[in-house]
Amino acid sequence: MSTAIDTAVIIVFSVFIMMIGFLFARTGRNLKSFFAGGEAVPWTIGGLSLFMSFFSAGTFVAWGSIAYQHGWVAITIQWTMCIGGLVTGLYLAPRWKATGNLTAAEFIRERLGVDVQKSYIYIFMLVSLFIKGSVLYSVAKLVGSSLGFPLLPTTIVLGLFMIAYTAVGGLWAVMVTDILQFVILTAAILIIMPLAFNAAGGVEKFLEVAPERFFNVVNGEFTWGFIIAFALYHIFYIGGNWTFVQRYTSVDTPKSASKVAYLFAGLYIISPILWMLPPMVYKTINPSLVGLDTENAYLMICKHVLPAGLMGLILTGMYFSTSASANTALNVVSAVFTNDIYKGSINPKASDRKLMRVARISSWLFGLGMIGIALIVPYIGGIVEFTLSIGAITGGPLLAPPIWALFSKKLTGRATLVITLVSLGVNLVFKMLLPLSMGFKLSRSNEMLLGVGLPFLMLAIYEWVISKKQNSPEYNAFQVSKAKRKESALQMNEEEAFEIKKQNRFGLRVIAFALAFIAVLMFVLSLLTTAGSAMVAGIAVLILLSAIIPFMASRKVKLEPETVH
Repeated sequence: MSTAIDTAVIIVFSVFIMMIGFLFARTGRNLKSFFAGGEAVPWTIGGLSLFMSFFSAGTFVAWGSIAYQHGWVAITIQWTMCIGGLVTGLYLAPRWKATGNLTAAEFIRERLGVDVQKSYIYIFMLVSLFIKGSVLYSVAKLVGSSLGFPLLPTTIVLGLFMIAYTAVGGLWAVMVTDILQFVILTAAILIIMPLAFNAAGGVEKFLEVAPERFFNVVNGEFTWGFIIAFALYHIFYIGGNWTFVQRYTSVDTPKSASKVAYLFAGLYIISPILWMLPPMVYKTINPSLVGLDTENAYLMICKHVLPAGLMGLILTGMYFSTSASANTALNVVSAVFTNDIYKGSINPKASDRKLMRVARISSWLFGLGMIGIALIVPYIGGIVEFTLSIGAITGGPLLAPPIWALFSKKLTGRATLVITLVSLGVNLVFKMLLPLSMGFKLSRSNEMLLGVGLPFLMLAIYEWVISKKQNSPEYNAFQVSKAKRKESALQMNEEEAFEIKKQNRFGLRVIAFALAFIAVLMFVLSLLTTAGSAMVAGIAVLILLSAIIPFMASRKVKLEPETVH
């Protein structure tokens, strides 16, 4: 593998993506346009962006490690995300859109009170930094190991690049680059699949020499109990995570919000199979990996079969998939801080210009915190343990109560805080204190069941106990705020409606241009690579043809100003 060619591929694609992000530097006029795309983002773009925001290089490192060790169960685990997407599309996404709120934090403030909102904001920002720091670690490890760069500077450079275009361009910059990252990643995966099977001696040979139980839908510590608990967790996570809620609130109608989640679910039926087969194949080529070395299984199969240039494409896809996830989180954390802390408590009378400056500065500050977390992941057990532990401890307590509040007329802010803090405390006791003090440790499935089951059970009991009482004061106040917001939305002026259409048409045309440019880069790459050149050229043709879709969609956006009644 020629490191120079692979490095050049990564740099060229990275500079191009950065330039695309900078094109949106002037599109953020106010918080609504910067953080919610004017609430008129096409649902197809929102769905692809949700998919890429959920996905990261941690998929290749964490689930790739499980696929190498245990086989098909890594795919089963990820199918629980499809279940979460379907339930979200049916029940949760349209509810979030119907609230009329810009962020989940804004909904929590209006529905459950300022005290609950502030508590949730601080916990959410901390958890987000830990989770996105872990995925930054994943991609830095992949890129650094592949190209021979030290982990520390690689982590810092990649992290700074992620922050830059999020702080500059806002939601549209994030979503456009999400689309490009989806295209690059899909191209990379389609290229590696046939090369991996060829290196293993063909599909029949792979099936013949695969370890016993390798194709069982559950395996090892990942039992049916774990799968059920993980499915419940992903209903909460996909339906209630503040990062993803932004995708449901940035489209035009509740029906479009459902389509965003349905597209996500559809992509998660097929994608896990394509992602997890390469590390499974590598198990039959080199079965000797143990411990944290299994986290490198995906990287090793890539290095084993890919020629110079294509390895750079794979790393670019993995890096950008991670940056999609991290950028979305940074955008939302910055939105929450700017809209709900700075504007809500510190400076309520701040101008749009002042708020935009705070939004961009806060993106940088939170991004630097993410880099700091990424640097300590190797010292706290590796990516698999870190990811699953954070999910088990915080997922249910933080996400279940706000989702419950979407439907409940009785839930109060005080009850929400009690349920959240009690379930968080119990999870921490069983995850950290008991293992350290008494050597007692829950199994992976029981740990996850406790994390998602306890808050759900407490909420159900609370709702049953107070079922005959009147609606909570917070619910009544929320209904008043919702009515006022709806009336204000109907009074949107002609200029704002025109600017939203202009921004959306611009975004669609940038996507069309970017896809065409990526196709050209892929054609060049097909001339440089020593294997799979015809396949790369064929994918380039498909990408070029796909550029027609957003271009034609942009032509349907009429810019004649029209009054919104």
